[in-house]
Amino acid sequence: YGPNDDGGVSDAAGHGTTTHFMSESGIMDLFLLPGPDPHSLYEQYGRLTGRVSLPPMFSLGYHQCRWNYRDEPDVYAVHAKFEELDYPYDVLWLDIEHTDGKRYFTWDHNTFPNPVDMQKKLDSQGRRMVTIIDPHIKRDNNYYIHKEATAKGLYIKDKSGSKDFDGWCWPGSSSYLDFTADKVRSWWAEQFAYDRYKGSTPALFTWNDMNEPSVFNGPEVSMQKDLRNLAGVEHREWHNLYGLLFQRATASGLIRRNPEKNIRPFVLSRSFFAGSQRYGAIWTGDNAAEWSHLEAAAPMLLSLNVGALSFVGADVGGFFGDPDAELMTRWMQAGAYTPFFRGHAHHDSKRREPWMFGDETMIRLRKAAMARYALLPFWYTIFQDASVTGMPVMRTMWMEYPRTEALFATDDQYLVGSDLLIKPVTGAGVTETTVLFPTADTWYDVDTMERVAAEGQKDGVQSITVASDIDKIPVYQRGGSIIPRKLRLRRSARLMKTDPYTLYIALDGSGKAKGNLYMDDEETFAHERSGEYGLATFSVDLQSSSGSGKMQNDVTLGEGWKDDSTREALVEGRNIERIIIMGLSRPPKKIKDNNASNPVEFEFDATTKILIVKRPGVSALSDWSFVFEF
Repeated sequence: YGPNDDGGVSDAAGHGTTTHFMSESGIMDLFLLPGPDPHSLYEQYGRLTGRVSLPPMFSLGYHQCRWNYRDEPDVYAVHAKFEELDYPYDVLWLDIEHTDGKRYFTWDHNTFPNPVDMQKKLDSQGRRMVTIIDPHIKRDNNYYIHKEATAKGLYIKDKSGSKDFDGWCWPGSSSYLDFTADKVRSWWAEQFAYDRYKGSTPALFTWNDMNEPSVFNGPEVSMQKDLRNLAGVEHREWHNLYGLLFQRATASGLIRRNPEKNIRPFVLSRSFFAGSQRYGAIWTGDNAAEWSHLEAAAPMLLSLNVGALSFVGADVGGFFGDPDAELMTRWMQAGAYTPFFRGHAHHDSKRREPWMFGDETMIRLRKAAMARYALLPFWYTIFQDASVTGMPVMRTMWMEYPRTEALFATDDQYLVGSDLLIKPVTGAGVTETTVLFPTADTWYDVDTMERVAAEGQKDGVQSITVASDIDKIPVYQRGGSIIPRKLRLRRSARLMKTDPYTLYIALDGSGKAKGNLYMDDEETFAHERSGEYGLATFSVDLQSSSGSGKMQNDVTLGEGWKDDSTREALVEGRNIERIIIMGLSRPPKKIKDNNASNPVEFEFDATTKILIVKRPGVSALSDWSFVFEF
């Protein structure tokens, strides 16, 4: 490569790109990451900006939100209906109307007179709650947050640097805290203490909105660029950092509020910057109940993942407007395969909880949610890998197939990790969908478990039209992978904690597969601080030309899980109840557990080429091996 006449870079054949960078505030730092492949690139980017934090398990479940659930009876009614219908969800959200006159860290005691009891009730049945807390503070001298922030001098100043900025947002006249200052971030974190945020409990988490920062009467709906922070630096210099620093301070507060500071936080933010992946989730903002917005969701989320922002989602159903049953179904199906999974609606929209569309649609929506919950062990394992390697969770096709040029521009299908291919249906009345399958791998339909595309040319693509009526979202497992699921229907992630696993093994063209399962307590920092975790590495080699094959599990334990006194309970709580093998050309004569004398029972379907081992009697936290005799 070398410079071209336009000031850009070209290769020997003259192919190249010219890119112009402009900075309103002066000198830019430019980092060049050499790669040379996507996995190396994201490892380098992770070292530069940080890697995604491992979220608590509950935050990977379904979130139910609306502007606004009116009062405590409304909250209880919604929660009770989810319970009645065995519809899984983990978090119920409250928007700005839950506050006393849009004063954050407060409650409207007419509509939410007993917030602690409300949270404890939901928590007792495995659910959490989230309340919204924004960076604009109502200018009311009787409001303790404003009074203290004014007295301590914590607000952003006007362009003269002498007067607190006064802008207009949800509460009306508002001032904005200067989150670029350490002392402001520390003070903000203190506000989440249970004796400061009255009515909060350990089951309450936080939503940071409007943090661009948003100012209704400002230019481009933000602050004037010549406003000054407490260090005298103009807004134009730190605008992009404001949302990140706000989310960072909030996450710190959720950690510090607990005595041992050992519970992982959950914070959703609208604004972000490089490095926001360290502090929580991001969503794409106020979308609409339109097919075009569903169609745009995957490309938007993939763009964020290209920037290593993995914990991202778009509001299911669209924020504005009223989705019909078909659009809601397709959006729930798509949302179930995105990292952050939340339904949300504007206060002028009709109620759209899953049961509001009739029983037939509710069953479809519940099926989509159940598919998400079954895959929670898989999602959690991918997030843990992202926290170590920096690889995005939701991946463009080129991230895994960087030499397959036909996939470079593809943004209407994607991969979850390296092993699930998703093609959301984003149009009305669709009954067939075209999927581009990389021919470097074999692919299996996750519903039928039958092979739909075989390995072929290393860097090629096979275009296949598949059935995709209203009951079907095209999802495929890559040959050569092993995916863990939990199949027992529960109403929240917490209730699934000790449920047994089912391993779905998709053989590649050589009869091999491998995969991981990461396990910890799903909510604390003990995996980092005291090594309380386990990593199962499953591998299978069933080459048909051989007279025998092998499946095994090799477990890596952190120091905190090596204690023999607690090991037995951990092992029993991580049992494997079923193993499903796809793409097996012929049945074995016998399967033998090397740690037991009795043969392992199995069933084989010659038509579908699926073998099922029921009750294998092993744990994901123990080393074991099976021998297949053909």
